[in-house]
Amino acid sequence: MPLNEILILYPLAFVIMAGLVGLLIGSFLNVLIWRLPKMLDREWRGQAHEILGLPGETPLPTYNLLLPHSQCPHCNHRIRAWENIPLLSFVFLRGRCSACATPISKRYPLTELASGLLSAFIAWHFGFGAQACLALLLTWGLLAMAIIDAEHQLLPDVLVLPLMWLGLIINSLGLFAPLQDALWGAIVGYMALWSVFWLFKLITGKDGMGHGDFKLLAMFGAWGGWQILPLTILLSSLVGAVIGVIYLRMRKAKTSTPIPFGPYLAIAGWIALLWGGQITDFYWQFVGLK
Repeated sequence: MPLNEILILYPLAFVIMAGLVGLLIGSFLNVLIWRLPKMLDREWRGQAHEILGLPGETPLPTYNLLLPHSQCPHCNHRIRAWENIPLLSFVFLRGRCSACATPISKRYPLTELASGLLSAFIAWHFGFGAQACLALLLTWGLLAMAIIDAEHQLLPDVLVLPLMWLGLIINSLGLFAPLQDALWGAIVGYMALWSVFWLFKLITGKDGMGHGDFKLLAMFGAWGGWQILPLTILLSSLVGAVIGVIYLRMRKAKTSTPIPFGPYLAIAGWIALLWGGQITDFYWQFVGLK
């Protein structure tokens, strides 16, 4: 029996397989999250030198998603294959580098676990098919973007824009929304936060958010259509406000401390894409308008 038929007939098999693949992808996402900001910083420095007409920097060793091989950031111990098994290696190593015994950041196993669980959930939610496979790509991309933004206050175009175009392409077939709704979703999504950004800047003279947030909301519009945008903005604003206040009080930070909005936007958009229709219908029924 072909594998695709097995996965259709036995949904649990697809859920388990998606979870295992998600764990492996989570290991790759750790590499992406660690290296991509550094790669972009190198690229921007090179462009700045060229624009300003400054002497070029001394050529640096190759640094991309493949090279150099993964190593401990403290002692440069090259990580062997058995030390890079998702979740299991962290347990076997007791959360420490095998060479220098420096604690390994818990972000690594948590990212792998989140990727595995979210992947299994997507498989269960959609069942085997094109929607599930594409939703997995989106979920992995959002997980990487959310963590990068949380750590660096950066939403890389190299991640956001390809996913936005992918949303428009797949909706030319109407997989998640009609193409017209997806096109206007991308336009309205970008313009909505762009307008808020400039209104805030005109009133306060300060930047209220990064430009990456405009593009991320446009990406959700391209995937789910303009209909999911109000819910996405509402959920992200509520969650962001609550968590932001808690974060500031726990850290005893000033209210002017910048807090990345991308993670909340990613979570809210993901929820709206999966359950936007049901949540909206429930709300209208709750207020007695449906």
